Amino acid sequence: MNKLLNGSLDLWSRFKEKHPNVVQFLVFFMLSNGITVLQMILMPVLKGAFGHTGLVETNFQIFQAGQNMDGSNYYVFNYAAGTLASGGGGGLAYFFAVQITLGIAQIINFFAQRNITFKSNSNVWRAAFWYVVAYLLISVGAAALQGLYKAPIYNLLMNTWGMDSLGETLADFITMIINSAISFWVFFPIFKVIFKQEPESHLSKSK
Repeated sequence: MNKLLNGSLDLWSRFKEKHPNVVQFLVFFMLSNGITVLQMILMPVLKGAFGHTGLVETNFQIFQAGQNMDGSNYYVFNYAAGTLASGGGGGLAYFFAVQITLGIAQIINFFAQRNITFKSNSNVWRAAFWYVVAYLLISVGAAALQGLYKAPIYNLLMNTWGMDSLGETLADFITMIINSAISFWVFFPIFKVIFKQEPESHLSKSK
C-alpha cells in the first residue's frame, strides 16, 4: 500500500512539474466545487431562517434596466414581496439568504484559493481589495443574468411540473449552481492576476 501511495505521489509530482497550470486549474476546480457544496448547504438553512420573518413581505426591486418581454419592469435585483409559492420573489428575506450565503462562501474561497491553489505571497490587503471589487461586479452581473432564468426555472418546477416546495428547493439548487458556474469561469483569470507569487527579494524590500 505504501509503495502504491509513494508511486502515486511521485507521479503527481512529475505531472505537477511538467504541467503547473493544469494542476493549478484542477485544484481551483476541486476547491470551487467544495465551495459550491457549502453554498448548497447554507442556502436552505438561511432561507428557512429568514423565511419566518417579516422580511419576506418587504419588497426589494432595485436598479431597473429596461423591461421584460411581457412589458413589466426588469430589475437587476428582483426580489418582489411575497413567498415564491404565492408568486412573489421572496422579498428582502430571499435577498439576504442569497447574499449572506455568497458572502460566507467567497470569504472562505478567497483564503483557500490564495493559500492552496495559487500559493500567493503577495500583499493580502491589496489582493482582498481587488477581490471585493471583482466580487461586487460579478454579483451585479450574475444578478442581472438571473432575471433571465430564475423565474422560468421556478415556474417550471413549482407550477408546470407541480413539485411545489420540492420544486422550490430544486430551483434554489439549480440557480445556485448557475451562479457558481458563472463565478468559476470569471474568477479564475482574475485570481491569476491578483494572487501572484512574488520573489523573496522583492518581499524583503517591500517590508
